[in-house]
Amino acid sequence: MKARHNKKRNSAFVYEALIKEATVAIMKKDTARKETAAQLIKKYFKSGTLLRKDLDCYRSLYENQSLDRLTSEKIIKEVKIQKRLLDPDGLFKAQSELIRDVNTELSSGVFNNFVPNYKTLATISQIFSDKISPKDQIILENVVISNMLKTGDENAPGELIDHVVYKTFVEKFNNKYEDGLLQEQKELLTRYITSFVDNAIELKIYLNDEIGRLKEELSAAKNIEEIKNDADMLNKTNKIIEHLSTFARESITEDVLMTVLRTQALVKEININGSND
Repeated sequence: MKARHNKKRNSAFVYEALIKEATVAIMKKDTARKETAAQLIKKYFKSGTLLRKDLDCYRSLYENQSLDRLTSEKIIKEVKIQKRLLDPDGLFKAQSELIRDVNTELSSGVFNNFVPNYKTLATISQIFSDKISPKDQIILENVVISNMLKTGDENAPGELIDHVVYKTFVEKFNNKYEDGLLQEQKELLTRYITSFVDNAIELKIYLNDEIGRLKEELSAAKNIEEIKNDADMLNKTNKIIEHLSTFARESITEDVLMTVLRTQALVKEININGSND
């Protein structure tokens, strides 16, 4: 029989839920809430902490995809060893402190945030448990391995989320966050929120590439008939491209972030409309 999953003590789930909370706060321009969520992430998941080490064990299994079976099996074996080396009492105490701080500084609603890979995180948690049978252990490991073998296509049918559970989470997500985010927007926001880990090095690299992509897309859009034949639209498109070019000389602020997010949405809309013409 599988052990009962406590998502509040699943380090990866709480981390992803806090990322989601900070992301929504940014979109709603709630700077105070974003800062609170970011500070909790920084405090509890910075390099060297028990929760970060625990998170890294999860990440090794849910962030690695397109691997061969032998490599996946070796990773699971090593991760289970690393997991057992963590001080269980210290980890429990750190988790308790994090849960307390989330409840008092944000709200218990954070634990209801929609995390798309929740089922995978719950399965990994079961693998780390010593309360399941060897048979269940092997079955669950095979589920995780099958995920690690995938290409990472979001539309692939292998997430294995129970329909009712998935429907409930989606409804909560839609009710709370109103508008969905594009994949590139999620990627940018996640890198921005976690940029304290490496002094924003990865964020700067990603942002540089993304701005380059957006400028190319907008330049190509100037050849679309509706834009090319409308002087006002053409002028505005050129101004956006020029504005994006100035970011190379600026610090990464929330104003820069919001401009890029809006441009990502604009480019997506242009491409959709262009493809429908």
